[in-house]
Amino acid sequence: MIFKKALFAGVATLLLTAGASAKDFTVVSWGGAYQNSQLKAYVEPYAKAHPDINFIWDESSNEAVAKLRAMNEAGNVTWDLVDVVASDAIRLCDEGLAMEIDPDKVLANAPDGTPASEDFGDLLVSDCFIPQIVYSTTFGYRTDVAAWNGKEPTSICDVFDLENFPGKRSLEKRPINNMEWALLCDGVAKEDVYDVLETEDGVSRALAKLGTIKDQVVWWSAGAETPQLLADGEVVMGSTYNGRLFSVIEEQKQPVKMLWDAQVFDLDGWIVPAGLPDDRKQMVMDFLKFATDTQRLADQAKYISYGPARKSSAPLVGKHAELGIEMAPHMPTDPANATNTFLYNYEWWADYRDDLDAKFQAWLAS
Repeated sequence: MIFKKALFAGVATLLLTAGASAKDFTVVSWGGAYQNSQLKAYVEPYAKAHPDINFIWDESSNEAVAKLRAMNEAGNVTWDLVDVVASDAIRLCDEGLAMEIDPDKVLANAPDGTPASEDFGDLLVSDCFIPQIVYSTTFGYRTDVAAWNGKEPTSICDVFDLENFPGKRSLEKRPINNMEWALLCDGVAKEDVYDVLETEDGVSRALAKLGTIKDQVVWWSAGAETPQLLADGEVVMGSTYNGRLFSVIEEQKQPVKMLWDAQVFDLDGWIVPAGLPDDRKQMVMDFLKFATDTQRLADQAKYISYGPARKSSAPLVGKHAELGIEMAPHMPTDPANATNTFLYNYEWWADYRDDLDAKFQAWLAS
């Protein structure tokens, strides 16, 4: 079996050389180190056993809601399996754009026979969502910034401190996480953040705090951008997913460290678009059962520092497949890294996301 990678127009395609009868299977993900961990942990082994399937990768997960809405309106859903964050899964489920899935009917039990619903437990935050990983959005910073005079940031609020930590920052070009960090660093207690953010005054307060560093921000849309900006020295600190920072620190050996303070825990996983024809749905469900079993989720942690969503997978997490280092200390859930975490509110963002997106983009343009 021969694999080739082609990259064009933002779409990475894994072409499986097979016969003319190959069935296309479009998987939507995020690109970069995370998508590579999916490729290595379960797509390649599944494809080896199913030479009749041609996997096509589309790196549009950050636009999944808008694109699935458009596909549904056009009556032409071309995606088969979509990787999304939990809050987007809730929105897609509420809008009828994602299938409801009974985990105990569709997914594999744990090796000891524990039903999938118990093995995933509280991480099953939507009837349409099958979680894969627990990850965090946090900051990385360069360790060689001369203007910092030997100091290193230790608090999330150092991101807003241009006097002691001058230089460009990179932040995601959306309100999620940015608004929470801004309120925390404007004196709002952790437990009050979402209550405050529900008000017009709270939104204005968060945007005003972000405004104190706005002219020093490089805005990113893809998770791979901050690691590249850090590596190139174009920013001195920046937010992204912890697995992307692991890659630039441990694999690329760049002078970068993690700032775990106020890391935002989140879930990422699969949804199946509603309305797939039966033949495509059957193909997707077979792959989904394989890709989310205990061993496959543990295998994914060999390639990236995200915690597997199944309880039964955690004891199987070992060393990085190529670096040979123990992966557990690099997980966002490791006790040493989780001394001050912020729990992302999936349901709150599912309710308020569209409104805050509009306000945030208007603020960016102002």
